[in-house]
This record gives sequence, C-alpha cells and structure tokens, in this order.
Amino acid sequence: MALILSGILFAVFVGDVVIGATSGSSYLSDVQQMLVLFAASIAFTVAILRAEGKAKAAKQPD
Repeated sequence: MALILSGILFAVFVGDVVIGATSGSSYLSDVQQMLVLFAASIAFTVAILRAEGKAKAAKQPD
C-alpha cells in the first residue's frame, strides 16, 4: 500500500514538473511540490522498511 502511494505521489510530482516545463506554468507551487516529493519519499521509506521487516521475520527460525 505504501509503495503504491509512493508511486502515485511521485507520478503527481513528475506530471507537474512536465506540465510546468512544457506549458511554462505549473499547477503546484514550489512548496507544494516539495511537500509532495517529501511525502513520496516517506511512503517509499515506509514500504522498504516493512519489506525488510517481513524478510527478516521469514528468515528467523521460531
């Protein structure tokens, strides 16, 4: 779930940058772009840490 959220947020960021580069005006302000990218990186970090936790739990014998 967190990885999907990260991908969606990153796609929003990239889409806004592309729109801004092609049309000359972006939809989001600089601060909003920073917050979207920050949220995407946090969601990605959460997804990776959860995956590592599951991998470690699967390796440990009970």
